[in-house]
Amino acid sequence: MASGSIFVSMAENFKHDFFMWPIFATSLVGFAVVVERWKYINGAASINKEEFLNRLNQQILQGNLERAIAVCAQTPNPITNVLKAGLMAVANNKDAEEVQTAMDTVALREIPKIEKRTGLLVLLANLAILLGLLGTIAGLIGAFAAVAGVSASEKATLLATSISTAMSCTAFGLVVAILLLGIFGYLQTRAQQVVDDIHDAAGVTLNFILMNREKFKR
Repeated sequence: MASGSIFVSMAENFKHDFFMWPIFATSLVGFAVVVERWKYINGAASINKEEFLNRLNQQILQGNLERAIAVCAQTPNPITNVLKAGLMAVANNKDAEEVQTAMDTVALREIPKIEKRTGLLVLLANLAILLGLLGTIAGLIGAFAAVAGVSASEKATLLATSISTAMSCTAFGLVVAILLLGIFGYLQTRAQQVVDDIHDAAGVTLNFILMNREKFKR
């Protein structure tokens, strides 16, 4: 019941408090970032790493380097892009160190794409809280200024109403911040899983390539 009144108060306060709108704008920017990052990170994580490595290893065991590269090209993804770079280095007769360097170079290009803009959610969450506090302080200043010129019998009622309205601004800022921080935690965890998969797949594939290099058809 109380939580319902809080949301009703926040909705009504849009008519009276200027600071509700900057918080709302902050939430729109935040959720635009969430949608973009959600799509990209989940797309990067959509590949089944173990299943893909098994398919790739089958081609390596058969010595079919071109087919192994084609398997990577068929599924554009941060992981497959890194592995493809290593396989192409092998196809160009590079040594183990050069193969590793080729994979690392692509990884350094792909990993920032996975991690970028996610940290912006923390900034926007903090901004929503600060705007909420600023709106509340401005509302309280206005409330105390307003009751200065009214009769004693009206002061308590007017002050209570004004403070309730002012506190809605902080409540709205906190709601936006909590949502953005919660989603940030999920996206950061998901992104770290993808980065770990890139490093793991690169290391496993490099070792497998070097162990079976003599099988590649020339």
